[in-house]
Amino acid sequence: MNREKILVIDFGGQYNQLVARRVRECNVYCEIYSYKTDLDTIRKMNPKGIILTGGPNSCYEEGAATCDPTLFKLGIPVLGLCYGAQIMMHILGGQVCKAPVREYGKIQVTVDRSSPLFQNVSEQTICWMSHNDYIKTAAPGFQIIAHTSDCPVAAAQWEERRLYAIQFHPEVLHTTEGTKMLSNFVYQICNCSGGWKMDAFVENTIKTIRKKVASGKVLCALSGGVDSSVAAVMLSKAVGDQLTCVFVDHGLLRKNEGDEIEEIFGPAGPYELNFIRVNAQKRFFDKLKGVEEPEQKRKIIGEEFIRVFEEEAKKIGAVDFLVQGTIYPDVVESGLGGESATIKSHHNVGGLPDYVDFKEILEPLRDLFKDEVRRAGLELDIPKKLVYRQPFPGPGLGIRIVGEVTAEKVRMVQEADAIYREELEKAGLDKQIGQYFAALTNMRSVGVMGDERTYDYAVALRAVCTVDFMTAEAAQIPWDVLGRVTSRIVNEVKNVNRVLYDCTGKPPGTIEFE
Repeated sequence: MNREKILVIDFGGQYNQLVARRVRECNVYCEIYSYKTDLDTIRKMNPKGIILTGGPNSCYEEGAATCDPTLFKLGIPVLGLCYGAQIMMHILGGQVCKAPVREYGKIQVTVDRSSPLFQNVSEQTICWMSHNDYIKTAAPGFQIIAHTSDCPVAAAQWEERRLYAIQFHPEVLHTTEGTKMLSNFVYQICNCSGGWKMDAFVENTIKTIRKKVASGKVLCALSGGVDSSVAAVMLSKAVGDQLTCVFVDHGLLRKNEGDEIEEIFGPAGPYELNFIRVNAQKRFFDKLKGVEEPEQKRKIIGEEFIRVFEEEAKKIGAVDFLVQGTIYPDVVESGLGGESATIKSHHNVGGLPDYVDFKEILEPLRDLFKDEVRRAGLELDIPKKLVYRQPFPGPGLGIRIVGEVTAEKVRMVQEADAIYREELEKAGLDKQIGQYFAALTNMRSVGVMGDERTYDYAVALRAVCTVDFMTAEAAQIPWDVLGRVTSRIVNEVKNVNRVLYDCTGKPPGTIEFE
């Protein structure tokens, strides 16, 4: 699909996905690539602009992440953020060194409003700083366009060459006018038209799928989650009864979820899909027996998914394509979309077995962030209740059980999670929280119930407030609600005698436990 795009060049910063997400909010398509991507590849992609992200290093140290100086001579607008600003200054002749005063957190920045980057931005604006190094002297040709009390070069520009460097992070919500700044870059400086819109994406994707599949048969990996559900409905609209949806019930779903998925997508549901439910609980539990390491669990679950699909495909007959609900954060977090370290492998990204008995894998949502998937779902007329369903990982409760997965542990976490969700809905908090669930820790502790000593498991409750699922803060659930949840879990869930609440944000934690 031919579309104008902005490239995010990743130097290992924690906000690389967030930068891309913010650009897309401006209706401009954006992709993430490693700083090691060669210049010819970048040139061939013909980007409208390039954004250099933050990173953990000092740009003047030996072996630090860097880029080809020719990048700044391509005639393509470049915006450097934090480390990206420092590497731009360092390469082009400025001076970057350790800051006499470290800036971290919300800082008041004075900006030059005559710069195209700061059009319609307040002269005094609050920005998020996070740096030990600073730009002491701007490179020749650059004009200083922002400063703070401790940072003489908070931003600089070489307007004729469309090169811009800012020391702070416009992509985080703590920078109050950051979206304006990024919008100015993509529209005023890069001259983008803003054609990245969900109705066009859905329409074009359906046309592309129809053309690619032609008369082939398609097998869709349907989990019942938002991503796979949107992918399934999109494929159904594209190829009709050439699509068969296989729902693998691996026994790691939320309480009663297998039956609920069959009600929605099965023969009695509204979508008229060719639907097959495979009850494979014992098979997955056998494979996971004795396995405690999270990455190994993910890979086992992912491989077993593919094996089940292959078997079902053989029963159906020749199948040409496998559909998966892979989304863009899956790609990036698996280490395939930038320079940042692999956070976790995903069962549908990069972890496939060597042999897969399909001509090709279709991933119609691979370019989308989670909220973009939801918007695509609404464009496809999928009911809001399903579109805004709580996110659920592909490996299911396998990664919400710390340590070995057993049928008994699954029962415990299913029951605890059902109680938690029920009480949050009763309290009217379910719409205010981005994601919430119960997880089973591997910790056992002493307790007293009915005058008897117990030695049972602890359940951890997780609830986060987030806009984009890339950064998150722990939700402040009222104590009376947590008290009711705790009382019900320890009284109603056998083998659980303690309930904990996770107050960790993302970063440093991830939203899921494993």
